[in-house]
This record gives sequence, C-alpha cells and structure tokens, in this order.
Amino acid sequence: MLRGLNMDRQLLVSSLIDYAGRNHSATEVVATDSTGRVHRTNWTQVHSRARQVAGALKAEGIEQGDRVGTIAWNDHRHLEVYYGITGIGSILHTVNPRLREQQIAWIVNHAEDQIVFVDPDFLPIAEKIASETTSVRSWVVLGEELPTTSLRNAVAYEEWIEESSPIDEWPILDEWSAATLCYTSGTTGNPKGVIQSHRSIVLQTWATCTGDGHDVNSSQSILLAVPMFHVNGWAIPFAAAMSGAKLVLPGPDMSAEALVRQIQDERVTFSAGVPTIWLSVVQYLQESGTDVPSLNRLAVGGAAAPRSLMDTLEDDYGVFVSHVWGMTEMTQGSAGRFTHRVEGLDREEQRSRQAMAGREIYGVELRLIDENGDEVQRDGTTPGELLARGPWVAGSYFGLDDDSTHIPALDGVWLRTGDVATMDREGYISIVDRAKDVIKSGGEWISSIELENAAVGAPGVVEAAAVGLPHDRWGERPLLIVVLEPGKELDADEVLESIKPHVASWWLPNGVVAVEEIPHTGTGKIDKKALREQFKDFEWPE
Repeated sequence: MLRGLNMDRQLLVSSLIDYAGRNHSATEVVATDSTGRVHRTNWTQVHSRARQVAGALKAEGIEQGDRVGTIAWNDHRHLEVYYGITGIGSILHTVNPRLREQQIAWIVNHAEDQIVFVDPDFLPIAEKIASETTSVRSWVVLGEELPTTSLRNAVAYEEWIEESSPIDEWPILDEWSAATLCYTSGTTGNPKGVIQSHRSIVLQTWATCTGDGHDVNSSQSILLAVPMFHVNGWAIPFAAAMSGAKLVLPGPDMSAEALVRQIQDERVTFSAGVPTIWLSVVQYLQESGTDVPSLNRLAVGGAAAPRSLMDTLEDDYGVFVSHVWGMTEMTQGSAGRFTHRVEGLDREEQRSRQAMAGREIYGVELRLIDENGDEVQRDGTTPGELLARGPWVAGSYFGLDDDSTHIPALDGVWLRTGDVATMDREGYISIVDRAKDVIKSGGEWISSIELENAAVGAPGVVEAAAVGLPHDRWGERPLLIVVLEPGKELDADEVLESIKPHVASWWLPNGVVAVEEIPHTGTGKIDKKALREQFKDFEWPE
C-alpha cells in the first residue's frame, strides 16, 4: 500500500478548545449559573480555565481512562469541565439528573466514576447516593463556595482549581481512545453506556458544523437549550468551539420567558432542543405579543415535532425548523436541510419533507429491515426497523456482554435503533413509531407519532400522546391522551374531527381523555410505558 504523505495529527477533543482559544478571544461565552448570576467569558478564557481543571484532576491522581462524572446544568463551569476532563485522556461521564436516584447511583457505580462534579442544585441527589457510590473519591461542587452539605469528601470548584497549576499543554492521545460516556435512559431495563472516542467526537462535530448538519459557524450566536448531560448537548459544545461561534448557556431556568429573554438579549440566531421546549416558547410569544427577530433557525429532535409547531414558527416568527433524528448511540443521524431539488418545490411539498425526521447524512448509513431481517425497499411507504452504522455510531455498549441491539451482517455490524420508519429514494426518513410503541390493530400498524402530531393541531390541545390498549375485537386500539390549554374543556368530538383529515379513518382513536400532565422520561420523551400502566384499566366507550 502506498500511504498518503500527510502529517500524522490525531483527531482529539483538545484540538477543538485549542483552536477556539487561539482564535476567538473576542467571541463570547455567556452563561447563567444556578444562582441566576450571568457570567460573561470568552473562548480564550474557557481554554485557560479548562487547563486549570486538567491540572487539578492530575493533582487528584486522575489518569487516562478514568471516568469523571458531571451532574450539572448548562453553564460555563460545566463547559470548562467538558474540556478539562477529555483533554488529559480521562472520560467525561455526563449524568442525567432527571433519572431516578436509584438509576443515577447504578450509573455512577457502573461507570466507576472517580470524581463527580455536581451543581449545587443537585447536592440533594449526591447526598442521597453518596453511601452507595463507593468509587467516588471526591465531589466537586460547581460554585465559588461550598454550601452546607452532609458530603464528607466535598470541595468547592473555584477553591479546588486554584490549588493546582494548569497543565502546560495537552497530552497527545490516540484518537481512538475513549473521550465521553453517556448512558441511555433505561426505559426497558438498566441504562446502557455509550462510549465515544476522540475520533468519533471530532467527526460528528465536523458533521454538526456542515450545512447539512446544524450549520454551526462563526457567525452564529447559539442558545444551547438541549442539556449538556443529554448526548453531549448534541455535540454543540464541541461544534461551537470548532467553529468559534458565540455560545449562550441558559443554566437551570428553562422557562419560556427566560429563553426568550436570552434569545433577545444575546441576539441568538440558532438554537436546539426537544419539541416541548419550543411548544412552550411559541405559547409564551403568542400570549406576550413579543418576538425573536434575531432567531432564524432551530434544530428540533429527541421526539417528533408537530407540523403545527413548525408552521407557526416559520409563518409567524420567520424561524426555519430543521427536524433531525438521532439517539444516544450516534448523536445526529440525519440532516434537516432541503436538497436543491426540494428547494425548488412548492411550499406545501417542502413542508411535508420538513415534517419528516430529516434525511440520511454522510457518516451514518441507514437501512430498513422487516420482521425476517430482510432489507426493505426505500419507496417512502413500506415500513421497517431502522438500522444504522458509521464512524460515530456505537459498535457496542460499555461493560455489556449480552448485547442484542447490535446485529451482524455480511457487510458488518449494524445497530438496531428501535425505530420503525420509512425511507424514500432521497434518504428522507419518516419515523412511524418506536418498535415498542407502534399500535397493532387488526394486524395493521397505526403510528402513535402521526396521531400525536395531528392532535396537537386540534383547538386547545397543548400536548398529546397516543398509546395502544387491549381491545377484544381488534387486539389493540389507540387511546389519545391530551393536555389542554388553561380553561379549556375537553371536547372529544372536536379533537377527533380535527384529526380526521390527517390520518386514515380506521386510525382514529377509540377514546380521548384529558390529563393535567403527560409523563416524560429523563430525556424528555413521552413515557409511553408509564401511560400504558396508568390507563391499563381503561374501559372503551360503548
């Protein structure tokens, strides 16, 4: 083999913060911490402070491959820790504080975290699990001073980093070495650990910065509304450094009013988050009569975005919604930008594609298979289970021997995503449902996602969930559960009439109920398992 004569430079996370530190001292990083204080810094200062974190970790005896946990909001200290941990070759383990305490303890123990950085807001969690998490040598509380706590081995972050000298330079690591560890939400068993290498982080970060990714670039001001503990903040903390974009970290206050204020104050041009956030933002904008003139694009993922939400954002506020699909095992797996051909279609045709889950992006190969494992045609109508592979797709799980999620094939290993989807010849993906949530009625499939999206367009419906419940004749029939606007009373016939034009007639739910709140998982998705349990004794109307 004749090798190329390129320089041998490793793809490392530390190269991202080095670049930002060298070139973007004038680019702001604006963060709100748990006290509500707004902290203004820049990429050069983040770079300097990350090296201080690295020095303190080294002084604590943290070595390459050691896991270091974080239970924290989106703020400047969490960002510094992101780079300080990965820069020395230890593994950044972001813990989702929305999980149950038992799950958090299990995750910390399974990862064998040596140090855990914890936001003051989450001290009660740390205090409750401390006796069970014996691998944790110290808890570093992300603040200036140490609050009153029962933790014996706790220290204040600012005091902790001041006691050590910053490292002079980042070590040169193997790009295949582990960089980050995220656990799935564990809705069907114990959470599973996904370890990403430095190479995979840099590659998916590049994809995020492309026009077909999230188009993260140096001209943008980005509000990171997706939590940094959720799939590494969809790689945006890394992409902002790679591109030198302004980064706005909102801290704990994720209310619609606070987000709108930050969008306005920081002239935010782009943001990313799950649909529930933007549903509340739209509601606040409508009720308050305010606007977000700087904002021109949103990336929405984690769950299906209702068509009505996308229409309102674009028609009323000039905000284009880039609907993308991904998961913990791969971060971003699809592109939300239109192709040149689709750009030339009429607006209704464009929006039908915009309501899809994006299209296959370079770096993630997708395939559909049927129940027998045979490949399904990309005809835009035939559903199949969605498989994926690629250089930033997890090939196995951390510390898990029995892995039925990855399946071998003649051309390599594929990841079973758990999604049922259709695909067309241009790679556009329509997620029909989660494999475990699809409603099977009379031997045919009903998409709970399509029912939910149609229902959100009904008068007075703020949020909707559809689940399949046992039915004597059809095996299963859909029950629609809705959250209504304040003061609105349920009119089931009105809701069903609003849904009718958008779905097949036999898909229409056999029952509609209103609740004050729909349960969500730790990652913000509708908890269908909890709903099926809640309504297991539901009796169908005559």
